[in-house]
Amino acid sequence: MKELGENMVTYCAGLPLAIVVLGGILATKNNSLIEWQKISDNVKSYLKRGKNQRLGDVLALSYDDLHPYLRPCFLYLSHFPEDYMIDVDRLIQLWVAEGIVSSKQEERDGGEIAEDVAESYLMELVQRCMIQVRERDVATLKVKTIQMHDLMRDLCLSRAKQENFVFIVDRSNASSLSMIRKVYEHGDNCCNPLFWILLSSVTSTRHLKIRGIWRYMFNNFKLLRALNCERRTGDRFAGFKLPSDIDNLIHLRLLSLKELEFLWPKLPSSLGNLRCLQTLDLRVYSRIHVPNVIWRMEQLRHLYLPLYCKSRTKLKLGTLRKLLTLVNFNTKNCYLKDLINMTNLRELVINGPFNIQNFNEEWGENPPIIGSKYFHSLFILTHSIDPRYLAHLLLSCTSICKLSLHAQISKLPEDGYFSSHLAYIQLKWCEFEEDPMPTLEKLKNLRILEFEGSFKEKKMSYSARGFPRLESLSLEGVNNLEEWKVVEGAMPSLQRLEIRDCPNLKMLPEGLRFITTLKELKIESMPKAFKDKLEEGGEDFYKVKHVPSIIFQRCYSKSES
Repeated sequence: MKELGENMVTYCAGLPLAIVVLGGILATKNNSLIEWQKISDNVKSYLKRGKNQRLGDVLALSYDDLHPYLRPCFLYLSHFPEDYMIDVDRLIQLWVAEGIVSSKQEERDGGEIAEDVAESYLMELVQRCMIQVRERDVATLKVKTIQMHDLMRDLCLSRAKQENFVFIVDRSNASSLSMIRKVYEHGDNCCNPLFWILLSSVTSTRHLKIRGIWRYMFNNFKLLRALNCERRTGDRFAGFKLPSDIDNLIHLRLLSLKELEFLWPKLPSSLGNLRCLQTLDLRVYSRIHVPNVIWRMEQLRHLYLPLYCKSRTKLKLGTLRKLLTLVNFNTKNCYLKDLINMTNLRELVINGPFNIQNFNEEWGENPPIIGSKYFHSLFILTHSIDPRYLAHLLLSCTSICKLSLHAQISKLPEDGYFSSHLAYIQLKWCEFEEDPMPTLEKLKNLRILEFEGSFKEKKMSYSARGFPRLESLSLEGVNNLEEWKVVEGAMPSLQRLEIRDCPNLKMLPEGLRFITTLKELKIESMPKAFKDKLEEGGEDFYKVKHVPSIIFQRCYSKSES
């Protein structure tokens, strides 16, 4: 097999992309000699019938080798512009909305939900090196953003056009809109899955013209399943208001108005007629009123509410039992009791006031808030939160692995309130009155801790058995911190440590020299005197001399502070 592999590398003529893609094909063949021989024969066949464009031949083979269920997933990527950073969550939502990945079987016992199936398809494309991973989630390591190599995108776009999978409209052919509608309505092979508005193409237009574009779409593309309206940098204007005849799009599965700006601060109540919606993104740029009609969209799986709602907005969401993602929920514009009905909820972002006092009075002492056993990610962004409310909420979050808290809070709940599955915690702006580390260090599966903020104590201490699985620690803006103690045996798995903007910290702890797993130390925006101690020849260098990578950035002298 080694000789066979070397021969195939020779076919690639030393071209890195061709070698990587061919390796991706071979990686799916389970090291089978027979399968490898087939691939080798196929490469030879492609080279013979082609024009000896070896890279193009290998890329063509990579597409032809795809399983039938992967081909539409790959071709769908042709919708995205060149060099575009593709958000994986949105891509998966589009795949599901279009029916490329089916959700029909998920209601059966033991059936995977469509989003999980779609993610497995995405990873197959990653394994085949047909898409490039750009960012992963720090807690789960799941892929967050992807990108396509220019030549792979050229192949994707070419095949998509050949198979009538896509028709791209820009300034040069905007008059072709009516033709697209006819092709679509007559059910030609054109998939026409997505109408993507790039607002840069209508930058020079104003109210009437933009409103006319909206109305044209709503009245002529009645079979649309996905409408993704995306602004380009510096341009978010979307007209006076969203026309009420959007309810003509009764087949719509995905509607995104993310970061658009409407002059009329109210969305039409006709939105409630879009009963097939699975993804609704209302994160418009301006403060807006959302009518209480979302409860009618019982098929919703992903709901993104506006960042800022008008004060009169009050939404009932208790009917959304299929919801997986809920973003920008708060107790001012929504009902806390509705969360218990969302039995499939995976991710919740609380943005704004979070008050459970009336909830306790109505439902008794410590009733459960979250009703989903699949819940894994909680993000809280608010001005301040009562420690008792946070403790009550965490009691329902028994399975979360990711927690972000951006809020003023006097102290953390005791460790018993935290999920044993927590792998990632981010704390910002908390202003604790006491050191939170004695609580956090008891979380046995915590791998990543990012702490930005302050507490009144000037000392911080990690005990001998603290943070047993912690791999990455970041301390930023801990202004009062002067002394940090790490006992031998603490953080035995630590690989990365970052200290940023902690101006009163006198030195790194003695205990760091016992952490042999530490691979990277980054010191940023710290006094030059602190840096000098850690450099070779400095008095504290012995604490970190075993660390392979030590990075200093923007360290300053006292006169510069």
